[in-house]
Amino acid sequence: QVQLVESGGGLVQAGGSLRLSCAASGRTVSRNVMGWFRQAPGKEREFVAAIRCLCGTTYYAESVKGRFTISRDSAKNAVYLQMNSLKPEDTDIYYCASSLQVVLSAQERTYDSWGQGTQVTVSS
Repeated sequence: QVQLVESGGGLVQAGGSLRLSCAASGRTVSRNVMGWFRQAPGKEREFVAAIRCLCGTTYYAESVKGRFTISRDSAKNAVYLQMNSLKPEDTDIYYCASSLQVVLSAQERTYDSWGQGTQVTVSS
């Protein structure tokens, strides 16, 4: 089992930036892919970005491509999401997730460990 803890959320004006962090602990050695999802109240969870832990290959949702960057620090067992040019529609709770599978997936069901989430609010 892997424990994931997100941090770095907050309130920012449109056009601003935030950097989310996800610290992993526990059985991290078997984790192949880390991802970020987001969810607004009453809506389904939405894929944001994923990264393959060993080689660093990334995959983004079209809505964030060119604005968000996912990265990892294997030595620290951490994953980051740099969010630039934020828009009010990026307001959500952001979740970190990990997967045993090697495929970069946008499907929620492929991720078996989740953090508690961190709130991001973008004001207009």
